[in-house]
Amino acid sequence: MTNIKMVSGLAGVSTATVSRTLKSPERVSEQTRAKVMKAIKQAGYRPNWMATSVKTGKSNTIVVLVPNLVNPFFMRIIEGIEQAAQEKGYCVLLGDTQGQETREHEYASMVLTNRADGLIQLDHSFPFSDNDAELATTVPMVSVCERIEGKRKYPFIELDNHAAGRALAHHLIGFGHRQFGIIAGQRRSQIHHDRLAGIMSVLKDEDIDFQDNMIVGGSYSIETGVEGARELLSRNPRPSAIICFNDDIAIGAIFEIKSQGFKIPDNISVTGFDNVKVSAYMDPPLTTIDQPTYEMGRNAVEVLVQQIKGQPLIRSRVILPFHLLERGSTGPFRN
Repeated sequence: MTNIKMVSGLAGVSTATVSRTLKSPERVSEQTRAKVMKAIKQAGYRPNWMATSVKTGKSNTIVVLVPNLVNPFFMRIIEGIEQAAQEKGYCVLLGDTQGQETREHEYASMVLTNRADGLIQLDHSFPFSDNDAELATTVPMVSVCERIEGKRKYPFIELDNHAAGRALAHHLIGFGHRQFGIIAGQRRSQIHHDRLAGIMSVLKDEDIDFQDNMIVGGSYSIETGVEGARELLSRNPRPSAIICFNDDIAIGAIFEIKSQGFKIPDNISVTGFDNVKVSAYMDPPLTTIDQPTYEMGRNAVEVLVQQIKGQPLIRSRVILPFHLLERGSTGPFRN
């Protein structure tokens, strides 16, 4: 059977270095880590994490709460989480909560009962039940995209959504648009408030009137985009530009707009948010905000492992950059 001595021989390092690479990869050089990981793969070595967990009291497992596994935006974040966790010797358990509190509580309880060492939350709600809220103040947890309000301020990884909202508004105003519609996602989330505040701040600066009834929607789905676009197109006057709070919404909106005989962007410009892969291949290609989702996932693991190991956090808030990708779904206003 393959053992750690065989790996150390193939890598040309001591067994202690192999063990250190698996348990605390940040303590070895990148060159050494690469040699050890190559030797592990070559030897087909599988660390006995169960035995390690008995000795250390740790499960070497991270729970990730995902509101919707179908959404490609979340899958890219999970890809970053999986890669970083593997490098640090952790397994990842995905909990598809479908936005249901009971599911969130069930998966979160794994950390409270020592079946997992930490929690990464991709939704905007607090994952612990009221009965566990006090105990949860000691749980290692990181929020990605959203900010979790609980007994203590949990660290979070996010985009500057306020600035991104401003960038979209400036982009459309630069094309001469002054009549806007917005199809929103979950309105209780901090993301919604930040993006909307960014857009509104630009409209106010440009002295552009905006009516509250031009905000529709309430979930991040293609169906929301279809229904939202149908509602906005019935307004008088109808918007010349529609800002969608994610790309799934934009896909649905574009489908409905074209179904009603309008041309994009000749009659109506449409923007999305997230830059999921399909957005570049739509007809027309979607103007959207590119989020560094893979890096978000990796950063989440870095911060979570620091908490698990009791290390002081350098930053409790990590803000990653965004890019506005200008494509064919937006263009000059035509009366």
